Amino acid sequence: MKFIDEAEIDVQAGDGGSGCKHFRREKFVPLGGPDGGNGGRGGSVIFVADQNKHTLLDFHYQALLEAESGKAGQGSGKDGRAGEDLLVHVPVGTQVLKVGSRELVADLFENGQQAVIAKGGRGGKGNAYFKSATNRTPEHFQPGEPGARGTFILSLKLVADVGLVGFPNAGKSTLISRISAARPKIADYPFTTLTPNLGVVQAKGGRNFVVADIPGLIPGAHEGKGLGIKFLKHVERTRLIAHLVDPLQLKDDGTPLAPNSAYDTINRELKLYSEELSKKPQVIVLTKADSIADRAELEKTRAALSTKYKCPCCIISSVSGEGIPELIELLSAQVLSAP
Repeated sequence: MKFIDEAEIDVQAGDGGSGCKHFRREKFVPLGGPDGGNGGRGGSVIFVADQNKHTLLDFHYQALLEAESGKAGQGSGKDGRAGEDLLVHVPVGTQVLKVGSRELVADLFENGQQAVIAKGGRGGKGNAYFKSATNRTPEHFQPGEPGARGTFILSLKLVADVGLVGFPNAGKSTLISRISAARPKIADYPFTTLTPNLGVVQAKGGRNFVVADIPGLIPGAHEGKGLGIKFLKHVERTRLIAHLVDPLQLKDDGTPLAPNSAYDTINRELKLYSEELSKKPQVIVLTKADSIADRAELEKTRAALSTKYKCPCCIISSVSGEGIPELIELLSAQVLSAP
C-alpha cells in the first residue's frame, strides 16, 4: 500500500431542506389552516480517527467529500428528513488545515476521536411555524440554509512512542524489523527507506509501545535536502527519540565520521526544523556492534557519549541480537517516564 501523508480535499456539507407553505383543506373546517412542515437539516461532514487507516491515499482518488442534503417539508405537518452525516475515516494523527494559511482546524490524534469539519445547513421553517393569534394564515416560510463548504489540506503525522532517527544506513530499518513485526525494505545503499514504518514492540510484563522508523536524515534536511523535510514532521508526535549512530559511518570523502559528530549533525537538523524536537528525551544507540573488532574502544565511545550528552547510550547488533532485549526494556522504561 502506497504511503501518502498529505492530500487536498474539497468538503461540502448538505444543505438544509426548505420549509413548506401549505394549507390544509378539511371537510367542515372553514378556511382550514396552515400545516406546512419544516425542512430537514443537512448532513455534516465528520472526520473520525481510525487506527486501522495508515495512509491518506484514498483522498487522492476522492477529492470531494459531500454529505447528504435535508429534504423539504410537506403538507399535513410533515417535516422533511434530515440528511445523513458523512463519516470520513482518517488515520490517527491526521491534521486538517485550511488551504493557504495552513491554520489548524482539527487534530485527530486519538483513535475514535471525531471532529465536525463542515456543519450541515439548518432546515427552513414551514408556514405552520409562523401561525399566531394575529396571523391565522401565514404565507411565510423559510428556505433551507446552505451547508458549510471549503477546501482543506489533510496532513498525517504518525503517532508513535519512539522515533528512530539517524543517518541513512544507520540500521533503523533492520532494528525495527528485529524488534517488531514491521518488514521495511532493507538494503546496503542510502535512502532504502522512502516512507516511515510503524512497528509495535512488546516489552516484559505485557507492555507495548509503538516505534516509527523515520527515513534517513542528512545535513540540510530542514531545508528540504534528501527526504528530511518531508518526514521530519513525523518525529514531532513521538515521546522519545532513539538516535541510531553507526560507529563506522563515513563522510562523503570516505574518511570516518566520529559518532559524536554524527549525533550533533542530526540533532542540529532537528533543532533547526523545530525547537520542540531538540527538547525531546533521547536515547543513543550504537549500532552494528557485530562489525566492530575493538570492543573496548566501542565501550569507551558509549561511555563518552552518555556522559557528554547526559542520556542513556547502549550498544546493539540487530544482526546478532546483541543488546536487543536490553534496548527494548530501556525504551519501554523511557517511554513510561517521558512527559
